[in-house]
Amino acid sequence: MIEIIKLSIFVLVSIGIIVFSWDSLQRVHNHGFFRFFVFEAILALILFNANYWFEDPFSPLQIASWVFLCGAIVMAIHGFYLLRKVGKPQGNIEHTSVIVKAGAYKYIRHPLYCSLLLLALGVFLKQVSIVSGAIFVVALVFLVITARVEEHENKERFGPEYSIYSKLTRMFVPFVF
Repeated sequence: MIEIIKLSIFVLVSIGIIVFSWDSLQRVHNHGFFRFFVFEAILALILFNANYWFEDPFSPLQIASWVFLCGAIVMAIHGFYLLRKVGKPQGNIEHTSVIVKAGAYKYIRHPLYCSLLLLALGVFLKQVSIVSGAIFVVALVFLVITARVEEHENKERFGPEYSIYSKLTRMFVPFVF
């Protein structure tokens, strides 16, 4: 019965993600196309590990999980705020008119994707298993592909300034990756 509920939730939320991503799904070479698969993998990971979210709450893995999940929230709020305030978007935040180089963007090019990475890692740590590890790897692979495609788009939009910026920053983790 619980598996049917999880499957139903997966289908319903996936429909919402499809609606949200519809324009991007029409364009296979767009970063949004690949981001769709990141969202789907994280959703699958959340539902796969749903039974373990509050099990043994003071174990080291659970504590680490909550640290990563809280970090994901903070990074997402910070990233969205800076894109709106500094990026001067033309419409939605996908269309910033200025390269954001403040806050987390001073060190990493993709704070919002970093937040998705932290989310996936936090959910994975809820119950470490081969299946959840495989789903995490799928999310990570599509996250890297998404970022690389978006960087190509940004180089076309912002020109040499973005190329210089990308050489001075990391993709997701300051000073590391």
